[in-house]
Amino acid sequence: MCLRSRSMLTTLNTAYTDTRAADLAWALGREPLPALACLDVELTDARLQLRLLGASHQVLLEEERGSCSETVACIPGSSTPLPLGVAKRVGDWEYEFAARVEVLTPGSFAGRAQELLALVSDHPHGLAGVFPGSPHAFTALLAQRHEGQVHWRTWHAYPQDGQLVATRTRVGVRVPTARLRPSAV
Repeated sequence: MCLRSRSMLTTLNTAYTDTRAADLAWALGREPLPALACLDVELTDARLQLRLLGASHQVLLEEERGSCSETVACIPGSSTPLPLGVAKRVGDWEYEFAARVEVLTPGSFAGRAQELLALVSDHPHGLAGVFPGSPHAFTALLAQRHEGQVHWRTWHAYPQDGQLVATRTRVGVRVPTARLRPSAV
């Protein structure tokens, strides 16, 4: 069961299964996977479901023009590792995804983890889940609408390696390119 448009910070009742940043894979268009926690978000003319999985995250987006799903997780048998960037057309939409891995010292990691968990849990469209065993092992998602496009950011924390994986996604209506007309001389 998902919560409706209310930020949430929760402790996830599961084993910490995505234990290395290098194990993350990216997939577009997957069916909904079983979620440990989720948050339904209504943004002008768009519905999102932010989903925390035992192996990271999934975002489901629905608008009048169609639907889109993004999964970043440890996906058994996946041959698509986490890319640094993707730009694709999905129906009437332009989809852009970017990921980066930050490597932090233990002290910096703890501070960054606290900062991100506070940011997401205080945001009306934020969802964060802390895994058992470490207050700094978490997955967090934050969604918003900006200039007619839907944006979401995610963070996947791996305190044992000092790695923080940050992703950014933007989905917006494809703007038709104007046909150039020959100018009259």
